[in-house]
Amino acid sequence: MFISFEGTEGVGKTTLIRKLHEHFQHLAKDVVLTREPGGTPMAEQIRSLLLSVNHEETMSNDTELLLMYAARAQHLEAVILPALAADKIVLCDRFTDSSFAYQCAGRGLDREKLKVLNDGFVARMPDITFWLDAPIETGMLRARERGALDRFEQEKATFFEKVRSGFAEIHENEPARMKRLDATQTPEQVFQQALLHLQQI
Repeated sequence: MFISFEGTEGVGKTTLIRKLHEHFQHLAKDVVLTREPGGTPMAEQIRSLLLSVNHEETMSNDTELLLMYAARAQHLEAVILPALAADKIVLCDRFTDSSFAYQCAGRGLDREKLKVLNDGFVARMPDITFWLDAPIETGMLRARERGALDRFEQEKATFFEKVRSGFAEIHENEPARMKRLDATQTPEQVFQQALLHLQQI
């Protein structure tokens, strides 16, 4: 099973992933925990480029999108697809839905560009995606409490409202795959929401 986790900054994805990882391990399941951008040494280097706030030049939106997919292509080939072929459960912090929400809905990039990249380089979509949804103010407060903000976290609230609407659009179009979790609830309540969806499939 391939499970991805989506949402704006500070909604509790990491906490939920950790809880589900422990849950599956308790059930003696073979679980791979990974993230995007990143997940492999090479993809983690690309992640550093994407998140750094210390570039001497402004990163173009197209460059940002292509770097995301360069990291994703490496991640799929080296980690995700081999794990699924070995009947392992893959828990992935972000996947293609983030590219739509951040680069298309947030940055305003042409959706056709994303379609071309998905059609050409994404051989497998998640079986289920958990969208942790909370008001932007709530998430940003949590993100600031974590410490220094990365290049994405420094965006304005208006950007994240667009990102949130992007996730909402995917949820509306693909309700069977993307499940909305109320991330304003406690971590345990969010975990129970996720378990309920998993039991149904």
